[in-house]
Amino acid sequence: MLKMDQKDTDMNEKGVTSSTSGVVVQVREKKGPLRAAIPYMPFPVAVICLFLNTFVPGLGTFVSAFTVLCGARTDLPDRHMCCVFWLNIAAAFIQILTAIVMVGWIMSIFWGMDMVILAKSQSHHTKHWGVLAFRLLETLVLGRRRWNRGA
Repeated sequence: MLKMDQKDTDMNEKGVTSSTSGVVVQVREKKGPLRAAIPYMPFPVAVICLFLNTFVPGLGTFVSAFTVLCGARTDLPDRHMCCVFWLNIAAAFIQILTAIVMVGWIMSIFWGMDMVILAKSQSHHTKHWGVLAFRLLETLVLGRRRWNRGA
């Protein structure tokens, strides 16, 4: 979506439009469900996922799916946690299957870059990230979510 309000617009010597009163440009990216399901992770976890996606397409996306089960936020707040988890698993599966023709490998690298960009944009929530990283580690090592049972 692009919205533009112009006042007192001039042409400069290169033929580019400039404004003396100000131009307001608002751009909002519309993400599809797979793209919006990318979780906001701690920066170190996002970098590890990027590294994994670079060398084994889909592996970092698969690991990032488990951060959703640990409470990572996504751009799909109206969807249930399990639905978002399976959307990430589907994205990882698509990356693995299409890696044979290089499309999945490239998609996997871009997915990892998006994870790092999202992590960097949300890096000021360090207290939340510590809890999330602990939950992710516990989920991957123990294979279950103990913290919800009142332990």
